[in-house]
Amino acid sequence: MAATDPISDTALRRIEARFIARATESDEAETIITEFCEALAAAGLPLWRFSLAVPVIDPVFRGVSVAWRREQGTAVFPTVHGPEGEDTFFRSPVGWLRANDLSFVRWRLDRSNGCPDLPLLGELRQQGATDYLLHAAAFAPGSAMEGVGISFATDRPGGFTEAEQAILAGLVQVIALVTAKLSLSHTMREMLSTYLGPATGARVLAGEMRRGQSTVVHAAILLADLRGFTTVADRDDPLKVVGWLDEHFDALGEPVQRHGGEISKFLGDGFLAVFPVDEPDALVCTACAGALNAAREALARNEALNAARLGDGLPPLEADIVLHYGRVVSGNVGTDRRLDFTVIGRAVNEASRIERLCDEVERPLLLSDAFARRCGAGLVPVGEFALRGVGRKQRIWGLAQEAELSERPAGGRAPEPAENAAREISP
Repeated sequence: MAATDPISDTALRRIEARFIARATESDEAETIITEFCEALAAAGLPLWRFSLAVPVIDPVFRGVSVAWRREQGTAVFPTVHGPEGEDTFFRSPVGWLRANDLSFVRWRLDRSNGCPDLPLLGELRQQGATDYLLHAAAFAPGSAMEGVGISFATDRPGGFTEAEQAILAGLVQVIALVTAKLSLSHTMREMLSTYLGPATGARVLAGEMRRGQSTVVHAAILLADLRGFTTVADRDDPLKVVGWLDEHFDALGEPVQRHGGEISKFLGDGFLAVFPVDEPDALVCTACAGALNAAREALARNEALNAARLGDGLPPLEADIVLHYGRVVSGNVGTDRRLDFTVIGRAVNEASRIERLCDEVERPLLLSDAFARRCGAGLVPVGEFALRGVGRKQRIWGLAQEAELSERPAGGRAPEPAENAAREISP
């Protein structure tokens, strides 16, 4: 097809219909965009590069760009929050367009005059691009997803013809509509994953969101708590304290996710995590083993963080962790229009009671008897304790031969019943 031959209207409508249908039936943005761009190029448009730049609602990233390149396929380029991300955005073509309050701009990259000094434009020019079209389309107000920047570039000498520019401009609204749908789908998944956890978020997205809609599951329970947080919070700047709290949650929470658990809820200066058990009757419990590994790594990471904080003259925040096993109810609790997807039950209450023993026995890691029987680790008995609200005394265990975990940083010792001292078991 010659450069002056327009793409047929029939072919264009077919490409648009396929683009919309694919976005309706799928959320695979990269695949959808690749198919769309390849179809436009195959129909005769001299498309060399296509990109979408969209703000996102995400705790890590402020926006994302999806770029297709002829013979290279599609790639995703996220932009982080913070000064670095701000600088990246305002030095981008979309940032320039927004700063100048425009909805469209064309830059002839094969001509040095008239182009702003933006890194991307310089890179594209060096790689052979001759023409660059950028459109902005707004989304509905009320969220951080303000709209989308849509760019088309060609490497054909002379750039896009007027007819080709008109065709591409006519595609902008369809592209914006598809992008809005894909962005909303991505945002729903990310929001639910961020606030509920990936597994729980997927359950809600699948429709499990009615009050009282719950499931009884067997799970290993990990309850973490930061000691002395209230004292630190009372005497230091509250914004700094929140930042410190987040650092410790990162240190304690990352191993939980890596070993197969999910943080169910944050409890002020601590959190509750669950490790679902697929085979409750199995003698070797992989979920309990994962929870134990997560606890050990979490405490080690927290100690490393405290060492760095002390080096900076900041107060440490020591952590206590309890591991328990039992049945929990996982599901929706709350009012008819304000729900919390969480885990509740006797096992959760018992874990909370055991956590209060950490200070008493001067151990940062305690395991219930129910957990100890399933974790397959070398343990030492700490003692039998009456827990408030629990009918009989509970045997509590600690890790064997773990001096860094069995003693307080201040030098306290972990007491054991005299008759069981030095006796190790593998439940």
